[in-house]
Amino acid sequence: MPRHRSHSVEFKRQVAEEYLGGETLHGLAKRHDLSRNLIRIWIDKYEAGALDDDARAADLVQEYEARIAALERLVGRQALELEFLKGALKNAPRLRSATTSVITGPTACPSLKDAG
Repeated sequence: MPRHRSHSVEFKRQVAEEYLGGETLHGLAKRHDLSRNLIRIWIDKYEAGALDDDARAADLVQEYEARIAALERLVGRQALELEFLKGALKNAPRLRSATTSVITGPTACPSLKDAG
């Protein structure tokens, strides 16, 4: 049963450059355990610049994955902080004389000037 392998863009580029540097298809195929047809495909892509596009896309994906991981860490940290603060608020002693209303401010002082 044939096995499916995935090769990095850098490896594909290396194999294509080895061929263009004078290696034979047969020698490369044998050394890297690849089919000669696959190597031909990689050489065509290399010459057309498609491996460079693939490399840029792979770099962009890697950059996005790193950004996602950083954001996930930030969300995790914030979730921990939120749980900590909820626990601290729940366990904090309440002052009996303090107002528990959401709207607080100075008490209204009627003055004769404002009655007008």
